[in-house]
Amino acid sequence: MEDSVAARLLAWYDAHARVLPWRSPPGTPPPDPYRVWLSEVMLQQTTVAAVVPYFRKFTERWPGVADLAAAPEETIMAAWAGLGYYSRARNLVACAQAVAARGGFPETEEELRQLPGLGAYTAAAVAAIAFGRRAVVVDANVERVVARLFALAEPLPGVRKAIRHHADAITPDHRAGDFAQAMMDLGATICTARDPKCLLCPLAGDCRARMEGDPARFPVKAPKKVRPERQGAAYWIERDGHVWLVRRPGKGMLGGMRALPDDGWSARSDGHGKQPLPGSWRGAGAVQHGFTHFSLHLAVMLYEGDRWAALQPADGEWWPLDTLDDAGLPTVFAKAAQRALMEG
Repeated sequence: MEDSVAARLLAWYDAHARVLPWRSPPGTPPPDPYRVWLSEVMLQQTTVAAVVPYFRKFTERWPGVADLAAAPEETIMAAWAGLGYYSRARNLVACAQAVAARGGFPETEEELRQLPGLGAYTAAAVAAIAFGRRAVVVDANVERVVARLFALAEPLPGVRKAIRHHADAITPDHRAGDFAQAMMDLGATICTARDPKCLLCPLAGDCRARMEGDPARFPVKAPKKVRPERQGAAYWIERDGHVWLVRRPGKGMLGGMRALPDDGWSARSDGHGKQPLPGSWRGAGAVQHGFTHFSLHLAVMLYEGDRWAALQPADGEWWPLDTLDDAGLPTVFAKAAQRALMEG
């Protein structure tokens, strides 16, 4: 079964591969490792549709890894704003600098794993797609395909060891990069989470989940945990066509990003309500934002006092309102800023 799965899937991929800006067409020389690595980091927990414009923007501005390594971190963080999961952007900077220092990307999974921010999946993907090394590449799409192909009934995440075992068994020695991308494409376009298109699937004849009559129930998911809702506040301080922005601490949630001042909310606790300036404040409604492990109800408060002298240059900066889009605010604070501008 294993050899026939790879052969049929690669034949399907040769005819139906998605055209994506970080890819080379099937059967052609592999793409620049920089483009593979950058796309894979961006695609973590993010859709292809959302990533494409960011990828194009990054590669136009920083065509190679040395260009990215030489760019100021705050510029990269601002360009990343809106993609979410900002620890990826901080790792992106650290990894680019490490690769530039060593003169290029290593070719093996083991060496790639030593780079900042490269976990098992990303290292395998870069090794296979950029360097043609045989590697077992398992993302969410591949998980779904393999779980259905072998009707693996154990719930996630416990089933992942078995998924990797079966993925290893069907991964060929040759065209490993094309095979990995073929599995991704099959999961994204045919073996979808809902309403899989089994009649179009090149692996339908071997799919045990299809034989059982209910492929959509795989992979089996554990019951979802209820996400807690946190309460917090963001503070809008405007003066002479400028707004006061702070820089968040380098470590932690949204680390290193420009933001509106807030009251210390976090994934673990509500905000403490402490305001950054004395004086009069007016409520401007609230915004909702979902993070991975919690949701946030963020009240937006507008400053109506005149005690601006209490704001120290070491703590933040006055940013022109007419170029606020260039500040690279994380999505939650961009929502709060939009709310403040509507109500101000």
